[in-house]
Amino acid sequence: MKIITYNVNGLRAAVGKGLPEWLEQEQADVVCIQETKLQPDQYPEEALSALGYKHYLYSAQKKGYSGVAILTKREPDHVEYGMGMEEYDNEGRFIRADFGDISVVSVYHPSGTSGDERQAFKMVWLEKFQEYVTGLRKSRPKLILCGDYNICHEPIDIHDPIRNATNSGFLPEEREWMTRFLNAGFIDTFRLLHPEQQEYTWWSYRFNSRAKNKGWRIDYCMVTELVRPLLREARILNDAVHSDHCPMLLDIEG
Repeated sequence: MKIITYNVNGLRAAVGKGLPEWLEQEQADVVCIQETKLQPDQYPEEALSALGYKHYLYSAQKKGYSGVAILTKREPDHVEYGMGMEEYDNEGRFIRADFGDISVVSVYHPSGTSGDERQAFKMVWLEKFQEYVTGLRKSRPKLILCGDYNICHEPIDIHDPIRNATNSGFLPEEREWMTRFLNAGFIDTFRLLHPEQQEYTWWSYRFNSRAKNKGWRIDYCMVTELVRPLLREARILNDAVHSDHCPMLLDIEG
């Protein structure tokens, strides 16, 4: 099963930048999308259904904001929308599709960059998210949690760890949460398979950051321990340029 996760920063905009042609080349079985920024009736069906993808959308109530989706060539056995928590589900941040005993999630963690209130919201979300997926793991033990986590974990994951130490996304409390999350039995697949590789998945649109490769690794395919034996590859696809993020690929047996 070939899975891609991609924060497209607006699905319609990404389609206009050649996303369908790129997807046709990649031939992923499942595509987890974040920041769709659209309502279901705005989905660019003609461009994407032609590639053989069924789509499952979970949009934010606020138009043009957030939203997650799963595009899949395989018929899922079940799709779950949200986590059953209104304050987060209103923002369209979590969708899950089950394929046999494997569950694939597209998740978009909040950003805290707009101020203290959203940073506080993010920190509560992180605890609630971990609590939810830890519970989910009991009934769906082979979990794949793909998405934009809006956190760099270690200095290797960010271009300038010293100057960014007080910025949302690399704050000590965010990094400490991710350490706890990983210690609780979740695996950062890219770092597991590429322990020394310094690659990024997001670059600011400012200061020519992408050309200078001044980036952050904030997009992950996290998996539970039972998925570890199925791992074939985890790669960052930094040649894709439809967004300020680039996608990540996870290839597993199954």
